[in-house]
Amino acid sequence: MAGPVYPWREDCRYALLIDGEQFYPCMLSAVQSARRSVELELYLVSSGAVAGDWLAVLVDAARRGVRVRCLLDGFGSLQLQAGDRKRLVSAGVQLRFYNPLRWLAGHGNLHRDHRKLLLVDDEVAFVGGAGLTDDFYHPQQGSSWHELMLKVEGSVVVDWLDLFERQWLASAAPLRRCPPGRWRRLPLPAMPAGRDGLGRVSYTDAAEHQEVLRALLAQVAAARQRIWLATPYFIPGWRVRRALRRAARRGVDVRLLLCGQITDHPPVRYAGQRFFGRLLGAGVKIFEYQPRFLHLKMVLVDDWVSIGSCNFDHWALHWNLEANQQVLDRRLLAEVDDCFVRDFACSREWTQAQWRELPWHHKAKILVWGQVSRWLMLWTGIRG
Repeated sequence: MAGPVYPWREDCRYALLIDGEQFYPCMLSAVQSARRSVELELYLVSSGAVAGDWLAVLVDAARRGVRVRCLLDGFGSLQLQAGDRKRLVSAGVQLRFYNPLRWLAGHGNLHRDHRKLLLVDDEVAFVGGAGLTDDFYHPQQGSSWHELMLKVEGSVVVDWLDLFERQWLASAAPLRRCPPGRWRRLPLPAMPAGRDGLGRVSYTDAAEHQEVLRALLAQVAAARQRIWLATPYFIPGWRVRRALRRAARRGVDVRLLLCGQITDHPPVRYAGQRFFGRLLGAGVKIFEYQPRFLHLKMVLVDDWVSIGSCNFDHWALHWNLEANQQVLDRRLLAEVDDCFVRDFACSREWTQAQWRELPWHHKAKILVWGQVSRWLMLWTGIRG
């Protein structure tokens, strides 16, 4: 296992920011108020109205003497135009790219930095699933993607800074993707009980460090009341599928909130639907969100909340850098509960009868894309 397993921290404060109309103004305001430092780690960045607003505040911060560091994924930032990159560097912004694409890298090009993290003055962090593209928010059109970010303050911010710092240093070397570390399986910290304002950083360093998955499986195995999981790309590994089925069979309220027909990757939706039959048969409830593309990644297990970049699918866990904020806090718990309830109300729930009576052309898509998914996993060495 690479790197540390972070402990639970006390005296943390949280604010759930739903959709670009809420989180972008809050995040931009934090950068505009920065006095010492701004660190930004992102996967998806594309030149446009949103990126233009961000470039303006980042450039302004750098010019007034704030240290600004941006770590962007080498593939996810391909649509950030050369002029925008030059504008950042010319203003004094330190710009690095994680694992730029190389012709002879082979499978190495599949390693991606999927984390979404903003740190300001070592005092506040924003964690979630948003990138800097017009899909997440457009001033005239609103949000076409349903997404959220979590504002985090308090003692846990030091661990977010450590996580960023380790990856920033590792990305300085042309061929190093993950920070150096001893590859051993460290124990997870014990779950605190009976207190608010607790938080813990949970992350992955691609296939070598899957602590964020271990934390999820531990919570699912111990769940007594509910497991509500939202993810846009549902192709989970066998351990996640088995854990969800077992929880449902012992009477836990297990619900999946997935994207519906509005999605940026239809084949992924069909490939994931091949698991619906057994999940429904075990008592898992499956909802597909209808109004927009659901892109948020959020888990609620009893009183435990996990929000961040991780989709909990075996492709992401094998190839990506991911990071989630784990939380024990009654106020945030109520906000997350309310968000789920509203999203379930805007969703279509699958039934076993609907699954059995799918038209042949839908079944054909599930069969074809399911097989393609299996081939891709075999070709890239992923065990599903």
